[in-house]
Amino acid sequence: MYIQKIYRRKEEEEEEDNESTSKLPGVVMIHEWWGLNDQIRNMADELAKEGYAVLAVDLYNGKVAASPDEAMSMVTAARDNQNESNSNMMAAVDYLKSLDIVDSSKIVSVGWCFGGGQALQLALNADQANPMAATVLYYGNLVTDQQQLSKLKGPVLGIFGSEDQSIPVSEVNKFEEALNANNITNEIYVYEGVGHAFANPTGESFAPAELKDAWQKTVEFLNSHVKNG
Repeated sequence: MYIQKIYRRKEEEEEEDNESTSKLPGVVMIHEWWGLNDQIRNMADELAKEGYAVLAVDLYNGKVAASPDEAMSMVTAARDNQNESNSNMMAAVDYLKSLDIVDSSKIVSVGWCFGGGQALQLALNADQANPMAATVLYYGNLVTDQQQLSKLKGPVLGIFGSEDQSIPVSEVNKFEEALNANNITNEIYVYEGVGHAFANPTGESFAPAELKDAWQKTVEFLNSHVKNG
C-alpha cells in the first residue's frame, strides 16, 4: 500500500466548506529513488501553494533509503514489481478523484529521477477513457517507442541535464521525436552543464539557478495546460 498525504493551500482548507470554492487540479507526486523524504514533501508544499491538491505517494512501503546501495535495492524492487507500483499510483489517482475539492478531469503526474520514470509509466498505464491531464518528469527513465507513447493524451514536460549519464541527451532526443511524431504537445528542456538530480538541493549535483528556472517552467506549464486550460 502507498502512504498518502494531501497538500493544499491554507486558504483552501479554510474555505473547504464553502460550496463556491473552485475545485483544484490534482497532482500525483512521485518521489526520487531515496523515497518519500522531506525534499519531496517540500516540493509538494511548493506546488500546493500554486493552487493544486498534491498527493505525494510512497512506493517503498514507508521506507526511506539512507544510502545509495539501499536506494538502489528499493528502486530495483519497485521496478521489478511495476504492476504493483502502477496499481498504487492508480489508487492515488482514484483517491484524488474522490475528493470534493479536486477536479477529477484535471489529474497530473509529476516526478523526479525514479519518480520521473514512474510519472511517465502512470500516464502510459492510465485508463484511456480517463487519461492523465499532463505529465511532468525530471530526468526520469524514458520510453522512446512511438507506439507506446501514442497512449499519452495530455501534454508532457520533460526536464533534463546535458551531463546526465543516466538519461543521455540522445535518449531525450528520441523521446522528443517520438512525442512529436504522435502530435503530443510537449516541452522538453535540456540544461547545459548540469547532471542527474540537479534539482535536488540536498544532492552533490544541485544547480540552484537551473532549478529555479525549471520550477518556473513547471508551474507555467501546469497553469497553462491544466489549471487554466
